[in-house]
Amino acid sequence: MKKDFLTDYLGYTALKILGPILRVLPFGITSFIGRRLGEVMYYFGRKYRLVAYANLKRVFAGELSSRQIKRLCRESFRNFGQNLLDIFLIPLLSKEHINKYFTLEGMEHIQAAFKKGKGVIFVAAHEGSWELSSVVFSNQGFPFQLLIRNQGTPRLNGLLNNYRRQKGCRIIETRNETRELIKTLKNNQSLGMTVDQGGKAGILVDFFGKRASMASGAVRLALRYDAVLLQGFYTRVKDSYYKIIISPFPELEKTGDMEKDVENNLAKLVKSFEPLIKKYPHEYLWSYKIWKYSDQKDVLILSDGKAGHLRQSEAAASVLCDLLKARGISGRIKIIEAKARKHRELFKDPADIIISCGSSLARANYVLSRENNARSVIIMRPPLGSAHKFDLVIMPKHDQPAKRKNTAETIGALNLVDEKYLFEQAGLLQSKEPNIKTTALNIGLLIGGNSKDFSLNKLELESVVEQMKKFAQANQALILATTSRRTPGEIEGVLKAKLENDPLCGLLVIASSYNPPYTVGGILGLAKIAVVSAESISMISEAASSGKHVVVFDAPVNRKHRKFLDNLVQGQYIYLVKPENIFSTLDKIIREKPVVKILNDREAIKEKLGLLI
Repeated sequence: MKKDFLTDYLGYTALKILGPILRVLPFGITSFIGRRLGEVMYYFGRKYRLVAYANLKRVFAGELSSRQIKRLCRESFRNFGQNLLDIFLIPLLSKEHINKYFTLEGMEHIQAAFKKGKGVIFVAAHEGSWELSSVVFSNQGFPFQLLIRNQGTPRLNGLLNNYRRQKGCRIIETRNETRELIKTLKNNQSLGMTVDQGGKAGILVDFFGKRASMASGAVRLALRYDAVLLQGFYTRVKDSYYKIIISPFPELEKTGDMEKDVENNLAKLVKSFEPLIKKYPHEYLWSYKIWKYSDQKDVLILSDGKAGHLRQSEAAASVLCDLLKARGISGRIKIIEAKARKHRELFKDPADIIISCGSSLARANYVLSRENNARSVIIMRPPLGSAHKFDLVIMPKHDQPAKRKNTAETIGALNLVDEKYLFEQAGLLQSKEPNIKTTALNIGLLIGGNSKDFSLNKLELESVVEQMKKFAQANQALILATTSRRTPGEIEGVLKAKLENDPLCGLLVIASSYNPPYTVGGILGLAKIAVVSAESISMISEAASSGKHVVVFDAPVNRKHRKFLDNLVQGQYIYLVKPENIFSTLDKIIREKPVVKILNDREAIKEKLGLLI
């Protein structure tokens, strides 16, 4: 059974059977039932609750706590339940009933608008009891017509339209809207139209800090036929007492460029609704995807303070933003250091996609993605048994990832290295380091540091440096060297003793005392061959992605790390050699000029990331 058919059938049946019952109950009881109905929808309509909460958070995150937003979300569902039951009460709306239960603020604006003789367009958003408002306007002594769209529920639409017509409301359906709309305005009559929920055909304008699709019909008509725009906002005062607020919209700006004028005036109109929505937030319909068609996506990167983890997250975000750009969407990246912020502060940042690297951030990623109704991407192995909780898990091959639909496999560590990145980093290095010397043949030396499973060997490093100097001397080359923040002092001492002030060294960066962020990328951009210590997965992965020959001097590592190195060797991305064979390997590369095979893990994750957007 089709969803629309079921909705149509149940809605029609409910109106026919329950309507007469609800119409004999006191309004206070009907209102009570409506609020309880809203609570049922809140607790059992998880999908809509998550959407509503995420929307509310985007608007109120900087002003309300998570608990306050949840209360507001629940209240909006209660109010929606009341609004639904209001539909059953339409047959009761006589002029006497309207005069008793409805207050209309701004009647003078309506009278002034009709005096211009060009027609009036009442513009509303999806807030308050909009079904009742159309009948109320039809009983104010001026001609009013309501534009409706066919929702694929013919029985329900037919019954509702019958209710509306019985109470004096004239209907214009979308299938014949253009002619009737023009006729209405030329006869100095009024129309009721909505501005939000523009769908695919809408125009994107700013709405609470992010562009959303809004319906442009009202603004377009007003510009073309000089009709007056009036803003309508509906709020429930108590139970079955309502207030309708009518506000004038400033005179439309006209430059002669219709499309530009439509967009600029629509943006101002939408902006004018924001104060009212914030004042009466429980009235607005938050449970639909307000920013579904936006051309902006917020990408939130959680950082654990580890530079290597952050670079992997930035690489995934870069691929994601490239994919978004190809679809005409801009990715807005924000990085927050999770450990540096208080728990409550993490919940302030709205996001459409959350990316993190490292198991320590898995829980924060999971919680925040649910909080924002956002997509979640985690890099590296998540805690045992939690992989299914994330939309995408990116894991290297040496971690033996399970074959899942939500898993993408890489060979090394994700990184930002590509041709453009290397060009930019090399330019920065040359511009920021005035003493750097380069030749036609630069040899990079990237040294990592110790870990719980690995220690750099001082004697072996001395051998590596001596062989590189020998090669540089023989080939009129220069060595560009850098350490990492984890490099121990005695290893730094070796490099200083062997390379500092040596004419064969074009650059020596000791990261513990001076660590500009462009160093590694700049060296890889300027070098033709990179020599790298064996322990750093991220540094080796960056070198293997650079399009340069990569020589890794081997050392004892743990089993998982050995798999990583073996995978790169099997893929012909690196040369894995003993420290004493550095010179012969460099010499062979220069003589034989083998083709470089570039590691491209970013390409490997592109398809899976594309499914998220």
